[in-house]
Amino acid sequence: MSAVTERPVEALPKRGLGLLLASTGVSVTGDGMLLAAAPLMAAALSRDPLAVASVSAAGYAAWLFVGLPAGALVDRWNRRTVMVAADLGRAAVLLAFVLLVVSDNATIAGLAVAVFLVGAGSCFFDPAAQALIPTIVGREKERLSQANGRLWAIDTFGRSLAGPPVGAAAFAAARVLPFGLDAGSFLLSAALVSRLPVPPAKPAIQHAPMLRAIKEGMAHLVRHPELRTVTLGIAFYNLGYNVAFATLVLYAQDVLNLGTVGFGLLIASGALGGIAGGWLAPRIAAALSARSAYAATLGVQAAAWVTVLLAGNPWVAGVALLFVGIASTTGSVVGGSTRQLHTPDDMLGRVVSSTRLFGIGCAALGSVLGGVVADAGGLRAPFIAAAGLLALASLAFATLRPAR
Repeated sequence: MSAVTERPVEALPKRGLGLLLASTGVSVTGDGMLLAAAPLMAAALSRDPLAVASVSAAGYAAWLFVGLPAGALVDRWNRRTVMVAADLGRAAVLLAFVLLVVSDNATIAGLAVAVFLVGAGSCFFDPAAQALIPTIVGREKERLSQANGRLWAIDTFGRSLAGPPVGAAAFAAARVLPFGLDAGSFLLSAALVSRLPVPPAKPAIQHAPMLRAIKEGMAHLVRHPELRTVTLGIAFYNLGYNVAFATLVLYAQDVLNLGTVGFGLLIASGALGGIAGGWLAPRIAAALSARSAYAATLGVQAAAWVTVLLAGNPWVAGVALLFVGIASTTGSVVGGSTRQLHTPDDMLGRVVSSTRLFGIGCAALGSVLGGVVADAGGLRAPFIAAAGLLALASLAFATLRPAR
């Protein structure tokens, strides 16, 4: 099946991409702060492991319960308006939680609800932002890959490298501070998005009922061979990654003899690889098909976990995770560009949300499997399981027939 051939959406001025990237950078840095601050706050409110884990699970739950209907609504509404509303809504949620903390009324349940609602806002913001990229840069593969490379490099920098240490430091200074700063990041993001040029008005059409619209988006993803390829690639990549990552902190402490700072630096090496991947990915996407690109990224991740296991050295592990970061961003760029290239504009929100559902569902499953495997076979077993799974998936992608 060939790329979408209907008349392309009229491109917006180039400054639109700069504003979109700036808003993304601001908001994902806030997300990274919340990623560190939420579990710290949970541990301060309760020492019950199940209660603390429920806070992290709330972010996954948002995508599982809200993601598909959010994607359908994104395809019906003005995407710039959706992004502004999502930012303002997330800011309001965090400011409400700030008031609970200041008044000494914060609870685990309140924190979990706040994390869920912030995640629900992301279910609207992220598909809308992905769907806007072809409107801004057009539907030429090279330009899409370059825009997605910059977007994912910024995402990795803010969410994984800059945001978490700032969030942890802010929490150490004052428990309320990271949540207030995250709310401010969403307000600034909303201001930047509001300056995007007004996109072309959508034609007045009779939309299908919500459930049918969701099924149409899922059906397009399942029927299209290229979209199936990237969705399966993301699913296997996330599954294998989270099998290994679930207990990496214990392996780092007990085998690599790393403390808290050392483990943070180990994770940071993966983030640095992700940023480098934002520069390399467009070149890889230009040289390889989606099928070949995922065969390579899955194989690289498999080799990296084997290296971590056999070397038993923190410096070698850091280099291995650097390559995992490059592979991760490459897969994200190839997947994003392929979806934008092969999906009609009025279906992009649904296809992005459907893909995220598979990817996040497999990430959650991988985390559970990683814990089960480590409990049964020790801290080295998850690396063996992840590497074997990823190597088989890489081989399967390498031997797939090219999509017609």
